Amino acid sequence: MVRGIRRDCTGRTIERLEFVRCRKRPIPVFPSRQALMKAVAGRTLNSVSRIAKRVLLELDSGDTLVIEPRMTGLLLVSDPPSLDHRRILWHFHPQPGLSGTLEFWDRRGLGTVSLLKPDQMQVLRERLGPDALTIDRNDLYDRLRSTGREIKVALLDQHLVAGIGNLYASEILHRAHISPLRKSSDLSKREVQRITLATQTILQDAIRYEGSTLNDGTYRNALNQDGSYQNQHRVYQKAGERCANCNRGTIERIVQAQRATFYCPRCQK
Repeated sequence: MVRGIRRDCTGRTIERLEFVRCRKRPIPVFPSRQALMKAVAGRTLNSVSRIAKRVLLELDSGDTLVIEPRMTGLLLVSDPPSLDHRRILWHFHPQPGLSGTLEFWDRRGLGTVSLLKPDQMQVLRERLGPDALTIDRNDLYDRLRSTGREIKVALLDQHLVAGIGNLYASEILHRAHISPLRKSSDLSKREVQRITLATQTILQDAIRYEGSTLNDGTYRNALNQDGSYQNQHRVYQKAGERCANCNRGTIERIVQAQRATFYCPRCQK
């Protein structure tokens, strides 16, 4: 998502912020709509980055717009999937060859938009765990040793390690040959090393393939196109199919912490 909007948005001046009239569930905005519109008008977008599963739009004022898309939110520089779930439009000064707007679209209204001062951003960074793409295996081992939760559940805790979603947690553990039911505190250093390597490989691949668009079609990239990492899935939503790792086990679906988990009981014992 970040890579998809960075080219069109970095260095652009925001003419105005528009809250689109929407009959659906409203998204939470902090501090307020009026304050947000006033704070961003005329400001330049210095950078587009991310922290965990949040998109950061850093303004030349030093403040940062933090957008948390959650399950169904999209940031787009093209036409949205539908008009019913449009939420916010950032209108830029015109620039040839680039989109005139950045749009936040959210089908279920679960996403959030916040404007944070530098000290508030620092609090957010301290509240989140290390980024999953860069966490050191020893750091991850120490963090997992401190909890008796099942490893799949622990990987979803953004305070422990930031940036792993439910889909990718199943794929990571399958790649690492670790059962999602294992207690985090029981894992050996070698097993945690496998998880660390699998995490970095899978998340980097997911970025390269621009995410996963599942059967419900919810996820789209910044150009309102399907991602393609779903074609690389080994276990997610493949219950009843033969395991691609061992070619002998059958993928099973279980529920952990109210989230679906997919794994092979044979090669993830």
